[in-house]
Amino acid sequence: MTAVLLAIVSAMFFGAMTVAVRLGMRSGTDASGGAASATLATLLPAFLVALVAVAFRPDLHGAWPFLLAGLLAPGGSQILFTRAIREVGASRTSVTVGAAPLVAVAIALVFLGEPLRAPLVLGAAAIVAGGVLLAAERGRPEHLRAIGLLYAVLAAVLFATRDNVVRALHADASPEAAAAATLLAGLVATVVWARRAPKAGELRRMAPAGVLLGLSYVCLFEAYFHGRVTVVSPLVGSESLWAVGLSALLIRHTEGVGKRLAVGAVLVVAGGIVIGVTR
Repeated sequence: MTAVLLAIVSAMFFGAMTVAVRLGMRSGTDASGGAASATLATLLPAFLVALVAVAFRPDLHGAWPFLLAGLLAPGGSQILFTRAIREVGASRTSVTVGAAPLVAVAIALVFLGEPLRAPLVLGAAAIVAGGVLLAAERGRPEHLRAIGLLYAVLAAVLFATRDNVVRALHADASPEAAAAATLLAGLVATVVWARRAPKAGELRRMAPAGVLLGLSYVCLFEAYFHGRVTVVSPLVGSESLWAVGLSALLIRHTEGVGKRLAVGAVLVVAGGIVIGVTR
């Protein structure tokens, strides 16, 4: 039950972070270097949140392997995620990334030896159906470009791979230290990628997203240290519903949140939950 609650809270923070990134980028970074800079401005406060968590349990033993996980996500994934939000919006990016549980479970089946059961097929079908609805969407606002969906898919693969690396190493470090190490590696990777340091205004705009991301990561790692990938990852995938709901509430006029998007989000999340809770 602890892992379930932590996963749901992590999803809530991550969904809110997605919308906060969109709000923070409204004044606009229009080049890939700008997206990397916005990612850097997000990861800085996220890392600080993780450091605060470490202060309450200062055990750094065994944290270094999680640097590898951080190179995948948030290192590579968060840049792709930010670019996806810029190109296709917060809600559509979140729904696409919601397919990550299917990828995570597939990796877990092959490399971690987790069991295969019939609900996987049903859950996979729901996720695919949600993805088809999103890809075939015709009512998307013209300023949102479909290339963002590709960025989101690539981010989902990196998220899923990171999830399995974390689960494989979960017994070797405290959750807080593991989260801090992961965010540190992501921060370093983003510094290398970014063409410029974030400006003061950009740091202020992206700070709320960074705090939410940091809180999401701390809860996520606590969840993985208490439960299996096949339970935690699908529940974290419910961040799509939080992102779509908040987008409809706060930025509906720029996101174009309609029935097809909402149904796609429900299918993706339902598929992920079916995969997780029946395993």
